[in-house]
Amino acid sequence: MQLVFDGHNDVLLRLWRAHAAGIDPVRQFQGGTREGHIDALRARAGGLAGGLCAIYIPSMVDFVLTEPDAKGHYNTPLDRQLERAPSLDIALQMAAIALRLERAGGWRLCRSVAEIRKAMEDGIFAAVLHMEGCEAIDADLSALEVFYKAGLRSLGPVWSRPNIFGHGVPFAYPMSPDTGPGLTPLGFELVKACDRMGIAIDLAHITEKGFWDVAKTSEGPLIASHSNVHALTPVARNLTDRQMDAIRERKGLAGLNYAVTMLRSDARDVAETPLTDMVRHIDYMVERMGIDCVALGSDFDGATVPASIRDASGNQRLIEALKTAGYHDSEIAMIARENWLRVLGTIWHD
Repeated sequence: MQLVFDGHNDVLLRLWRAHAAGIDPVRQFQGGTREGHIDALRARAGGLAGGLCAIYIPSMVDFVLTEPDAKGHYNTPLDRQLERAPSLDIALQMAAIALRLERAGGWRLCRSVAEIRKAMEDGIFAAVLHMEGCEAIDADLSALEVFYKAGLRSLGPVWSRPNIFGHGVPFAYPMSPDTGPGLTPLGFELVKACDRMGIAIDLAHITEKGFWDVAKTSEGPLIASHSNVHALTPVARNLTDRQMDAIRERKGLAGLNYAVTMLRSDARDVAETPLTDMVRHIDYMVERMGIDCVALGSDFDGATVPASIRDASGNQRLIEALKTAGYHDSEIAMIARENWLRVLGTIWHD
């Protein structure tokens, strides 16, 4: 079994919603559930040894993709900007769930690559706190310091909505990622602070302008934790060839997103999507960027994934598909975990 360190999941969002419904989130994660994609039992069965676990503030109203037109095209309007105070409350609640899980032995919060490797050796899920969209962070970045102390080691300045730090891309097909402004003046300060502190900056939801703003401001590797190939699936969330070239030049990485809307050539939200679609995106990224810049970023608990994967227990089916496609074990190990650990170690000054 190839152990997987995954670059993006939304398990904390699912556990937060469970808690709001009166369900013990620690028990749900440790004891297993039929809900969503990740718990300790399914992760162990599928070799999911750890990953970046997102603190994500959900929309104030249900966010639903616009129905495709007769040509299969859609353009969902950007979510509205959120207020900071309620966003901070939710972020703290999710961070508290993460800390309770650690105290209960459900997973281990890791702040270094050495800690990730040790958790993997011990058979404990290696969780790294990530923030997807910085609605909970204030303009003077005081909250960033607090979340860093709590274990935050990665963040995406924006989700697919605007905030005080920048602008996100809409969920749209077909569409270029060049959909609007990039970083705000505060966004540039956030990027500089992350570089100083050793916090990874994730470009998965930002506009193309924002991508280049980060590239010229940050000195670290460029990361798109859960984004695929625009040339194969032209949704606004996916990466252009030029963006992938920049990731290669900066020795960063792109993590394959399992979301079917970002894998299929027609961008439809259909679970019956073949593993060959996942492999063709990996093939393209490897050809464009090299094997050391390609990783996994499943978006478990945040998207519809191929039915043959189903949940974290099905991760090894992708591994087998890569073997069938001709990838050697050493190459698969790089894609499955080693590339993430290399890049994170660089940024965290390990």
